[in-house]
Amino acid sequence: MPARRVSIVTLGCARNDVDSEELGGRLASDGWQVVGEGDTAEAVVVNTCGFIASAKKDSIDTVLAAAGSGVKVVAVGCLAERYGAQLAGALPEADAVLGFDHYPDLGARLDDVLAGREIPSHTPRDRRLLLPVVPAARPGAAGVRTDAAVGIPGHAGGPQVLRRRLAGGPVAPLKIASGCDRRCSFCAIPTFRGSFVSRRPADLLTEAAWLAQQGVRELVLVSENSTSYGKDLGDVRLLETLLPELAAVDGIVRVRLSYLQPAELRPGLVDTLATSAGVAAYFDLSFQHASEPVLRRMRRFGSTERFLALLDSIRALAPDAGARSNVILGFPGETKADVAELERFLVGAGLDAVGVFGYSDEDGTEATGLPGKCRSETVRRRVERIGRLVEELTAQRADARIGSTVEVLVETVDGAAAEGRAAHQAPEVDGTTTVRGTEPDTVLRPGDLVRATVVSACGVDLTATFVDMVDAAPGGGP
Repeated sequence: MPARRVSIVTLGCARNDVDSEELGGRLASDGWQVVGEGDTAEAVVVNTCGFIASAKKDSIDTVLAAAGSGVKVVAVGCLAERYGAQLAGALPEADAVLGFDHYPDLGARLDDVLAGREIPSHTPRDRRLLLPVVPAARPGAAGVRTDAAVGIPGHAGGPQVLRRRLAGGPVAPLKIASGCDRRCSFCAIPTFRGSFVSRRPADLLTEAAWLAQQGVRELVLVSENSTSYGKDLGDVRLLETLLPELAAVDGIVRVRLSYLQPAELRPGLVDTLATSAGVAAYFDLSFQHASEPVLRRMRRFGSTERFLALLDSIRALAPDAGARSNVILGFPGETKADVAELERFLVGAGLDAVGVFGYSDEDGTEATGLPGKCRSETVRRRVERIGRLVEELTAQRADARIGSTVEVLVETVDGAAAEGRAAHQAPEVDGTTTVRGTEPDTVLRPGDLVRATVVSACGVDLTATFVDMVDAAPGGGP
């Protein structure tokens, strides 16, 4: 059969990035030629996001744009899983809307689409009642290797999966678990992502080694809730041994853990993150708010004092540790006093980056039925108010780093300037560091880990002067 070409468009979070690479590996092993976005293709797979209203709109707009190009368009991902047949009926421009259960045979389903065979979309189910799905898992795929993909172990010791890198660069996500067992009243993710399932350490180490062979230098560990890792494997402290093991993989110079639930962040894990060689002293803490009444209605735990004490314990071990979070404004029942309490927390927290979001009802969540809904105009004003405060506070935090020495993983080079990220800066969300001032005989490359002194800041972005090379990228970088 002649090669069929397919491109994959990924929306949403880093977890979706991993899913798309697993789907790309599966499609390549099934004879499809995976091409870049915008390249000539017979089909486009849009890996959608279904988290919040703006993400849903972006997903639908992307499907419509792809359909307008005249190719066959297949919607997969969270939005497709969450709404299934309902989405297919509302979006006839898509040639198919496929859920997670279609992933193992996606190549065959694309063949059906090209042949004009209709694929019925599923009726959405609460995936907490089902086993989670490994996106590209298929029995019998063990050891499959092509020029485009490699076999790597699946979740929880399950079947082999394939992964094909869709983007270059020295940083890549590594999914350590799927699903979530928490019941936050505003979040629908568990209903369509399923219950929490950890991947086994041996599988993760194998995949990490494979990523290093592709030129990856930093692993960003992702899941819906990383602090739950290991609980279903019988060891809630498993991350404390896994993180240093991943950092010791040949070629890996930095491991970054993301998506931490403050209520589950144990002292031992704080110590591992703050003090382990090769592990970024970086804390992606999901605070969401600081007012106790709001947090209780969110079905979360904590308070300003508890959160500040947690940050103090982190900085006692690593004074320059990075810390970021997200907050939601306008949650049902939120008062002016609650907003003032959030402001008090943010002023005292010294966070490096904060995402500020306005509350909106999400289908199927408890919060949709809560009383005390804030008017949309009130939500907008509060988001703007806290957004301005956050912009000022994070700029102050960046200014405080002037004069400090940071280790920067170079991602791009443009003439005499190299851009990358220090340990407190995660990809895409936390700003960058531009390194200048190298010696004439020093040429930086993507993948180099360098030491530099911060000389200025603009918002959350830093500029630093090169000091020396910590670890050069092997073979000219990725």
